[in-house]
Amino acid sequence: MLEIRDLHVHYGLSHVLQGVSLSVEAGEVVGLFGRNGVGKTTVMKTVAGWVVPTSGSIRFDGAAIEGLPSDRICRMGLGMVPEDRRIFPGFTVEENLKLGFLQCLRRSKAESKRALEQAYVRFPLLKERRKQIGVTLSGGEQQMLAIARVLVGMPRLLLIDEPTEGLAPMIVDEIFSTITSLRDEGIPILLVEQKVFRALDVSNRFYALERGQIVAQGEASSGRDRDALLNAVAF
Repeated sequence: MLEIRDLHVHYGLSHVLQGVSLSVEAGEVVGLFGRNGVGKTTVMKTVAGWVVPTSGSIRFDGAAIEGLPSDRICRMGLGMVPEDRRIFPGFTVEENLKLGFLQCLRRSKAESKRALEQAYVRFPLLKERRKQIGVTLSGGEQQMLAIARVLVGMPRLLLIDEPTEGLAPMIVDEIFSTITSLRDEGIPILLVEQKVFRALDVSNRFYALERGQIVAQGEASSGRDRDALLNAVAF
């Protein structure tokens, strides 16, 4: 579904990504781990079209997407849940969710209604709060809203960046339960997460990033590969 090859990204004179290569296959969750500031979010933003790469290739379901506008990439079926959630101020929960319909402009009203109903089934609390202004929700509730807003667009691949940062343990459990459910439904996910062991438990494979380069990769269920991850990156 996603194949990144020899990706380089600069912010001015800073060489942030230095030849990153990774892949996400259909139906799997792939963890992308590393310390703060090593380029994980830059990988996500570049794939989503928010950052233009210096060089390298990004293919989504066989199509080259590097350098394409972010709205076009989104409408191809690649959904991004950003670290800062980006809940629209002044909009209710339901209005924020309906903005996710912009990912599928040609979908019928009936299909959009079903997608909204499915979001409320997945996150019942959002249905209870649907008339509440989105930015007044708690951090965990806003994270649910950010995920649900992308899901109503029925993405074919999800990028999820730091979904549990700053959240209470109970909400962390719920977020990981949601990611597990999405994996079981066959939605491929590239996941950036600081809770490495929790993320490994919901992942099929992983990559470790250090100073803009992949320094380890392996199977999430392999004890040897997990040890290699911990030896490669000082979390």
